[in-house]
Amino acid sequence: MSKSAGGPLGVIELGAGSASKTEILLRAVLARHGRGLYVPIDVSMTALAEAATRLRASMPRLSVRPLAMTHAESLRVIADVAPPRLVLFIGSSVGNLPDDEASALLRRTRDALPGETWLLLGTDLRTSPDVHREAYDDSAGVTAAFNKNILTRINHDLGGHFDVDRFRHVARWNEAASCVEMHLESLGAQKVALDRLDLCVRFDAGETIHTESSAKYDQPRVDRLLTAAGFRIETTYHDAARRFALHLARSRAAGR
Repeated sequence: MSKSAGGPLGVIELGAGSASKTEILLRAVLARHGRGLYVPIDVSMTALAEAATRLRASMPRLSVRPLAMTHAESLRVIADVAPPRLVLFIGSSVGNLPDDEASALLRRTRDALPGETWLLLGTDLRTSPDVHREAYDDSAGVTAAFNKNILTRINHDLGGHFDVDRFRHVARWNEAASCVEMHLESLGAQKVALDRLDLCVRFDAGETIHTESSAKYDQPRVDRLLTAAGFRIETTYHDAARRFALHLARSRAAGR
C-alpha cells in the first residue's frame, strides 16, 4: 500500500461499532503515514460518538469522520474520501451474508471508490464441525443469551409478548452451506402477540426461528467472493490456530 503524497490515507470501516480493535490498526497507519483519516460507518450513533471521542483524544494526528448510517447509505458519501484508501470489513461480519449479497456489497463499495482502494476482509475459517458447534453453544451460555435477546428486543420494540424461557437456543452445523445456523426452538405449542404489528404468531412444539447464519470459509470460497466483487487478494493472515483470517485485497480497477 503506497504512501499518500497528498492527503492522508483514508481508512473506511463498515460496521465499526466502538472501533476498539481497529485502534491497533489505526496506530500502525499513523506510524507509517504520519497522519490519517478514519471514517467509521455504523447504525449506532452512541457507539460512533464514543469511538470518535476516544480516538480524537488519543490520536491527535488522526482525523475522525463518523457516519451514522447503513452501508448502502454511506456509498454516496464515502466517494469524497480521496485515494489511497483502505476499506475494513473485519470481525467476520461478512459471514452473516449469503455470498452473492456479500460480493454485491463489496462491489458497490469498490465502485463508489475509484482509484487506489484496498480491502481488509475478516473471515472465520472452516475447521471441525464440533469446534463450530461448541463455539456457538458454549457452556457458559453466552451465545444462548445473545440469541434469546432477540426476543427481548422484539418485546421492547414491537410490543411482543414472547416468554423467553419458553424458547431454547439451538446451534446447528449446515454442512452443505458450510455455516453455523442459530435457532430459537419453541418448547411447546404457543401463540405470541406482537401488538405494534397487529399480529399473532403460532408456534408448534419444536418449531424454530432461524435467527442467524455464520459462514465458515476455505480459501477458494474467499477467492470467489472477492473476485466477484472486483478485488484481487494480495495476502492472507491467519491466527495461530487457523480459525480466523484477514485477507488483504486490492481493487482490480486500480491495476498494478
